[in-house]
Amino acid sequence: MDAFFFIPVAIMLALVPGPNNFCALNNGIRRGVGAALLATFGRVAAFAIFLTVSALGLGAMLLASETAFEAVKWVGAVYLFYLGWRAWRSREFHGLELADGVAGAPAAGAPAPRGVGALAMQEFLLGITNPKAIMLFAAIFPQFIDQSRPAAHQFLVLGSIYLASEFVSTAVYSACGARIRQFIRTSRGVARLNKATGGFFIGAGALLLAARQ
Repeated sequence: MDAFFFIPVAIMLALVPGPNNFCALNNGIRRGVGAALLATFGRVAAFAIFLTVSALGLGAMLLASETAFEAVKWVGAVYLFYLGWRAWRSREFHGLELADGVAGAPAAGAPAPRGVGALAMQEFLLGITNPKAIMLFAAIFPQFIDQSRPAAHQFLVLGSIYLASEFVSTAVYSACGARIRQFIRTSRGVARLNKATGGFFIGAGALLLAARQ
């Protein structure tokens, strides 16, 4: 195991577009980089579970089980469809003053904007219901393990590097989101953003359903 050379590999893997990274982009647009980074602890918690499962040798068993794979895939797809439906119908964009005179805050009686804890839970659910994450930790990580040395310590080091790289990925995506926020100045722009967000989540759910072991 060469932890130093694993760092760029981990960052590249973390930067691959997917539901969690789009969630970070969306959080960056709506809540800013700081909130997006705090929400990433939910994603990291989910991936830490997968790392532990892989270290115990159970990841390969999950990959080999078609039933388990399909169950995780369907749960993940349904959750993505739900997020997409909710975003598509939403008219809310908290904290933004729009040039056409319509405030971005929720209307009276509308639910308050979700706190960081709710954003972290969303990141966790997106991560824990993504079978591709299981494939990453169960199939790719073992390639970097030196069989002549204790595996537990290597999983701990490599896993820590990868989990840290997820914060790097969030910083990149949420910073891009914060830049996009500057161009949203009308209520029509908010509506288009919400529909684009909903469309992405629904599309991601459809792609997840098409995934194979």
